[in-house]
Amino acid sequence: MDEGIPLAVKASRKALHEAQLSALDITHVVSTTCTHSANPGFDHFLCKELGMTQPVEKVLLHGIGCSGGLAALRTAANIALGSSFRKKKARVLVVALEISSIMVRSELDSMDKLQECRIGITLFSDCASAVVLSNGIDDHAEPVYDLLGWEHRIVPDTEADLGFDVHPLGTYSFCSCLVVSPGNEAERIVNKNASSGWKVILSPRVPKLASSIVEPTFNSLLESLPSLPPSYRKAPDFDWALHPGGATILSGVERVMSISPEHLRASYDTYINHGNSSSATIFSVLDRLRDKDMDAIAPDNKVKEFLVACAFGPGIAVEMGILRRNLRHVKRTLVLSGEVTPPETESEGSRSDGESEEVIEKEIESVKKNGELIGEKLATVQPDVPEQNDSLAEALNGVELD
Repeated sequence: MDEGIPLAVKASRKALHEAQLSALDITHVVSTTCTHSANPGFDHFLCKELGMTQPVEKVLLHGIGCSGGLAALRTAANIALGSSFRKKKARVLVVALEISSIMVRSELDSMDKLQECRIGITLFSDCASAVVLSNGIDDHAEPVYDLLGWEHRIVPDTEADLGFDVHPLGTYSFCSCLVVSPGNEAERIVNKNASSGWKVILSPRVPKLASSIVEPTFNSLLESLPSLPPSYRKAPDFDWALHPGGATILSGVERVMSISPEHLRASYDTYINHGNSSSATIFSVLDRLRDKDMDAIAPDNKVKEFLVACAFGPGIAVEMGILRRNLRHVKRTLVLSGEVTPPETESEGSRSDGESEEVIEKEIESVKKNGELIGEKLATVQPDVPEQNDSLAEALNGVELD
């Protein structure tokens, strides 16, 4: 509540700014989190902080972990379709908020009491992401992406491999009340209540299991979209925004789908610089993918108009969508001062007007070299992931931590 709500408000305001909408234009809010549980949910306080005084239909998704971002987008899309059927406009604010650092406490407890040292806390970071999805009725803003289709599947009997559960070790809250007895004698009662923390469940089988479900999900989704151009028929034909659950997940999908590190450039960049932010990460990847420096290291130097977004969650569940990127869209960035940046991309906005073409070319060359370094680093990751084992050494086999 202290750290997360301000993050979610900031992300929402950025999304509303780029959509050229105010909070009062929003008709629905679909939110997700796996690091907060309360009634009312965090979305209630988010709407309050954003100043939404109009009737807003809210949906809060829980229990879906890292796949929550795309699951929320899928839910928002179905809501938008329902509104279209009723001939009503839909402006759906989709928010994913995760404060993953609260799991550190339970992991420290495991180290102390059980001598267990697990990799989960080294992978996760805090983040809030937001997008606005519209059904196009009375809409005047250009879209960043068009969501064309989506698919949801679960790998059977994998509940014990990936999860995120309440843990008894957490923070403490104190409440006091004044009790007046029949004899008018007052006594102050102080109650100390332990609130739950969280603990990640992460088996070494996850990368192999996650990779195994991607291809059939992709093929099914592709069949549902026969109107795609003929040049988009195989996985390498698309750009990819893959949830960076870990280095072995990225390299595993890369191998199974016969795609290159350049296809996953935004996923690797997000993972190396920010780690895994659970449900909020996929929107970070989609946002990063449309920056100019990412375009400079696209496969064969050709930016793809169509892309696949994919994320995994407990179950093990996979969420996948195919989107069309609006290559003409100009990124509108909301800065802290409240001023709007000129109509240019984030990477271009960091340059001064006096810079020469030579400087820009050097910058692009530097980005390409960084991409090559990413590829070299990934080449050292072992593709084989061991079956589930209690040994820390085997659990870390093939996992490279930054």
